[in-house]
Amino acid sequence: MDTMRWKNGRLILLDQTKLPAKVMYITCTHWNEVRDAIRILAVRGAPAIGVAAAYGMVLAAYEVLKNNPTITTSEYIAELQHISKKMDAARPTAVNLHWALTQVMTTANHMTAAAAWEITKILEKQAIAMQHEDVAINTALSTYGADELLKYTNKPLTILTHCNAGALATAGVGTALGVIRALHKKNRIRMVYADETRPLLQGARLTATELMSDGIPVTLITDNMAAWVMKTKGVDAVIVGADRITGNGDTANKIGTYGVSLLARAHHIPFYVAAPVSTFDLTLQTGAEIPIEERNPDEVRCIGEVAISLKNASVFNPAFDVTPHENIKAIFTEFGVLQNPDSYTIFKFFKQKEVL
Repeated sequence: MDTMRWKNGRLILLDQTKLPAKVMYITCTHWNEVRDAIRILAVRGAPAIGVAAAYGMVLAAYEVLKNNPTITTSEYIAELQHISKKMDAARPTAVNLHWALTQVMTTANHMTAAAAWEITKILEKQAIAMQHEDVAINTALSTYGADELLKYTNKPLTILTHCNAGALATAGVGTALGVIRALHKKNRIRMVYADETRPLLQGARLTATELMSDGIPVTLITDNMAAWVMKTKGVDAVIVGADRITGNGDTANKIGTYGVSLLARAHHIPFYVAAPVSTFDLTLQTGAEIPIEERNPDEVRCIGEVAISLKNASVFNPAFDVTPHENIKAIFTEFGVLQNPDSYTIFKFFKQKEVL
């Protein structure tokens, strides 16, 4: 299942809200359809959101040109900037969305001497390149992560993961699940325990489906079983993805990740984050500054279309929480492994890798 395809000027997105019961695709011909797909989680996962948003801006560019073939370059760029802000508001926590939109607008703003149609063609090439680049990034960070884990043991590993940080969340093999796939290729996976990930069940619907499709041993558990699984099943490591990492290493990820990090720390189990450097937001110093998206209360009141509470029950539904950097042993990136993340190690890592 491809997360997304760009074909004949259309963005075709796998509708992940229907998985695993149905494999359905959404064909987007307008930018607002991409925004809505991001908002409702038809496309999800920080890297995939970023790439989809870049394609959404390409659709916007073509739409602006179609509506006004004689538009000036300055008017064209102003229209794209306006649309970019609307796209950015779809998911406030995932920084890859903002990162991708910034990349697109930076390109457009550097081409003020070009015609609007020329800029549009360049933006299309840029979005395609982002998709291809994400595949390479996934492969690189997965290799670094697997090699790091195998430094400590040669035995097959038992891994616990939360939410879905796999191929469905990216354009490639995934981040956290990419590491697991790399370990599996080396015959170093004994078992993966996948948290179901309430309230939208990304672990049950997506992670378990991905791993089963690849023949990787996986056992699905409810979120409140994680502590007992850690105590009784010999979990060697926890690996998760990320939606935003601040300058001191605090990491926003799907709600429930913070609790898993506390459980891992209590059981002396190393907790790893797998994420591309585009997920770092160095404009924020700590996790306290990360905006946390709150979603529709019915996501908690219902499972699918089945109500599990009174329809007027009061609900708190944050989509993400923040794991403090003290709970994270290392972050796997496409530039290598960032050990013991904090303000100093992150600055040093980015400077050494010439990312800054």
